[in-house]
Amino acid sequence: MVESKAIIRYVRISPRRARDVIRLIQGKTAEEALNILTFTPKKAAAIALRVLRSAISNATNKDKEAKVEDLIVTDSYVGQGPVLKRSHSRAMGRVNMILRRTSHICIVLGEKNGTKS
Repeated sequence: MVESKAIIRYVRISPRRARDVIRLIQGKTAEEALNILTFTPKKAAAIALRVLRSAISNATNKDKEAKVEDLIVTDSYVGQGPVLKRSHSRAMGRVNMILRRTSHICIVLGEKNGTKS
């Protein structure tokens, strides 16, 4: 059984926004996930599309007999990366903190059940 994964780290998008997009493709076939991400109008969709294409490439390079039609998104998750802290000046000498969140996005592909490995 072929299992491959791809990870992109330190992406400048909040994990909460990225999780909304990643949930769309969980459990779908690789082709269906490509279509979903291509037509989803969010910044996280373009990033996840890059990661999915990388995972597909990893699977086909790992096992030369693996086909895109037989791959399925078995696991996908978004972890929180480091937070960049910025300050914003306010009235009377006070400061508000601005948190620029980062994400680590991981997509794992496996073969469908019932296919020859």
